[in-house]
Amino acid sequence: MLDREGFRPNVGIILINARNEVFWGKRIGEHSWQFPQGGIKYGETPEQAMYRELHEEIGLLPEHVRIVGRTRDWLRYEVPDKFIRREIRGHYRGQKQIWFLLRMAGRDCDVHLRATEHPEFDAWRWSDYWVPLEAVIEFKRDVYQLALTELSRFLNRNPRVPLSPYGVHHGRHGSGQRYAQQPGQPPTLAQRRPLQPVTQVAPVAPAAEAVQAVESDAVLPATPAPNPTES
Repeated sequence: MLDREGFRPNVGIILINARNEVFWGKRIGEHSWQFPQGGIKYGETPEQAMYRELHEEIGLLPEHVRIVGRTRDWLRYEVPDKFIRREIRGHYRGQKQIWFLLRMAGRDCDVHLRATEHPEFDAWRWSDYWVPLEAVIEFKRDVYQLALTELSRFLNRNPRVPLSPYGVHHGRHGSGQRYAQQPGQPPTLAQRRPLQPVTQVAPVAPAAEAVQAVESDAVLPATPAPNPTES
């Protein structure tokens, strides 16, 4: 379903924990990471689509989250032709999105990446709020910055739990130094941690309940995602 300008209605989800860290998912079988997102079906409201995508992509139910805020207007990004299926080039331009900021009310073990037969992610992590700006594929970067900046006003100024080192979810947290950023302010160069090499990424096992991956604290470079018109 496209609008008159060739944009597909879509929802984006920024899920935060008590530390104001964001859920960051690794696309299945790839080395690219993104926020959960998905198209709005005919007859759905953005909120209904958000809850459906939340369950389909990361297995969470409405009782596992609390809506903190949403963007006022549609945020748009255009998809480069090389990522668009040939048969819809000239008609499809990209996505227009309503972004929701959700706070996790459940536990990490409530995340289930295989809630459907067609999972979107095979790994996930809690990351610093602004890290996605450095890691997402380039053509989505401006929309990510707009969404993160607009929604940052809803963040707790003093998170209940102190900031701690981030890493790919593996049932424990790593160690090292982390800098706190004020809401609404991307980190400065001095605040960014040096990149570390990726050590290992393991696929999700069939019986996995959450992420099954081992990786360093790296901010991974963005790589081309599969056909963006599909999610």
